[in-house]
Amino acid sequence: MASGGSWTKSFFTGIWSVLNFSRKLVFNLIFILLIVGIVIAVSSGDDGKVIVPQDSALVLNLKGQLVIEKTAVDPFQSFVDEAFEQEPENPEVLVSDVVMAIENAKEDNRIKLLILDVQGLMGGGLDKLRTVSEAVIDFKQSGKPVFAIGDYYSQDQYYVAAHADHVYLHPMGGMLLEGYGRYRTYFKEALEKLKLTTHIFRVGTFKSAVEPYIRNDMSDAAKQANSAWLDVYWDQYKADVARARDIDASNFDEALDVLVEKMQAVDGDFARYALENGWVDQLKTREQIRTEMIELVGEDDDKKGFNAISYDSYLSVINPPLAIPSSAENAVGIVVAKGVILNGNQKAGTIGGDSTARLLRQARLDENVKAVVLHVDSPGGSAFASEVIRNEVELLKQSGKPVVAKMGTYAASGGYWISASADRIIASPSTITGSIGVFGMFMSYENTLKYLGVYTDGVGTTELAGISPARALDPRVAQIIQTSIEHSYDQFINLVADERALNVARVNEIAQGRVWIGETALDLGLVDELGDLDRAVAVAAELADLDDYEARDIERELSPKERFWKEFFGQASVWAAGSGIGASESYAAGLFKQVVSQFDSIAQLNDPRGVYAMCVACEID
Repeated sequence: MASGGSWTKSFFTGIWSVLNFSRKLVFNLIFILLIVGIVIAVSSGDDGKVIVPQDSALVLNLKGQLVIEKTAVDPFQSFVDEAFEQEPENPEVLVSDVVMAIENAKEDNRIKLLILDVQGLMGGGLDKLRTVSEAVIDFKQSGKPVFAIGDYYSQDQYYVAAHADHVYLHPMGGMLLEGYGRYRTYFKEALEKLKLTTHIFRVGTFKSAVEPYIRNDMSDAAKQANSAWLDVYWDQYKADVARARDIDASNFDEALDVLVEKMQAVDGDFARYALENGWVDQLKTREQIRTEMIELVGEDDDKKGFNAISYDSYLSVINPPLAIPSSAENAVGIVVAKGVILNGNQKAGTIGGDSTARLLRQARLDENVKAVVLHVDSPGGSAFASEVIRNEVELLKQSGKPVVAKMGTYAASGGYWISASADRIIASPSTITGSIGVFGMFMSYENTLKYLGVYTDGVGTTELAGISPARALDPRVAQIIQTSIEHSYDQFINLVADERALNVARVNEIAQGRVWIGETALDLGLVDELGDLDRAVAVAAELADLDDYEARDIERELSPKERFWKEFFGQASVWAAGSGIGASESYAAGLFKQVVSQFDSIAQLNDPRGVYAMCVACEID
């Protein structure tokens, strides 16, 4: 047995040595290829600069979700992904970058026209789509034409495309505007079959986040609340597109009978349906579009296409990889609060109670920052972390620096909590806000274990000792938790009443976990006005009596080491992208990442008391 054990140990030790050697070999090869590429680039005398061709088209080929802040990504991992031609799992496009590119192209004499290639656009909320579209509208004032091209258009993609002068669709393509919905999966019966006990603690008639665990369908109250804001959201979409296309808002086919009739009239051809319904101007193949663009801007150097520059390339010309720190004496600081609100320190793309509060503190201690805009795009999360952030908003105000909260796609539950104490709250017409309510939930599996013949027993020094999901929850403990939830709700509505100068009874009436859309929230007094980020910055400047100022993003300062590696891998990825190195991700690896991400989304919730002000119902299907 001993010799067999030794053989087994030697076998696995050998395997580990091979794997470890292979790992080092792969990374060393990548490093060597990187160095060789840099040497070749330097020795060739080519400085690697991207040139904007004269009389060219800017192709706005956006790939990913529109966001106000990108999720933090390790520079080395980003480089490796590019080197092996791996697409990010959840690509993101910064709205401010898109607007900057369009605004710059408007004044750029080298750019002759704009092409909206939105096939890779994954949406991001009506407020962000509107911001990009308004930049397109402004671009058209230059007299330069705008073309939208696509094989197919999703609803979000079409919103942007509709603002072009010419909207083209492939003859074999199509589009369908299906409206907005809110559908969820309900688990009550499945949990009962698994003998899981769900413990729910909540306040608010409309706080429907926990309904999937206690029902098999959506409650009437949730349907009523969801229909109210979804209908307004859809009305805004229709009004914007109808205005852009100069058609009547009644042209949208909301009834299946009408759509069936129209589809029968075109023999089921979705492209003809789009053309005859006025959604697009012409049906054109890719070659026909290429030929038209060549006539307008000429051929490119290799004679295979038209004279153009892509969005990423153009952005690299006008936007340096590492911005030069501003030294303006009068600045309006912009602190982005995007994502789920979690306790502690979190990376960009998620709101951390400590990390986001630290950014607000950084703005407070910067003598050049005279006012702050808190740009919120969050469905909420940890109640404790929300209060930590709101405390810093209070300290900013006490220091004499006004704070304006700008609500993006979402500013609900905890997102509203961190906004409530601002001097002024500005929402987009389509902002999903409110959801003023609190809930807590956990599951115990004592009955599941009993069914399997597994039991938990023991002794403790108090009646509180040994609380566990493996044991039944004492009703008195449940009462304590419910009392705590009710206390948090009282804190929430009293906070809103104090900050918004409303009667507590009135706040309780419009709270109850109910979701409101921006324009309705304005009528209810939950926000002060409707507007975009530029308006929020202007209001903050007015409150600080600033005439001459600049807007400045407040971000965590990188250490010299972080700045070096960010710039190093940023430059290296330019070479890697064109090096021809490629590899396909295995199915198993992709599946593994998907499973891990699902566990991460559950495990990340970390409120110390397990109390959450979060709007699960804010997600749009």
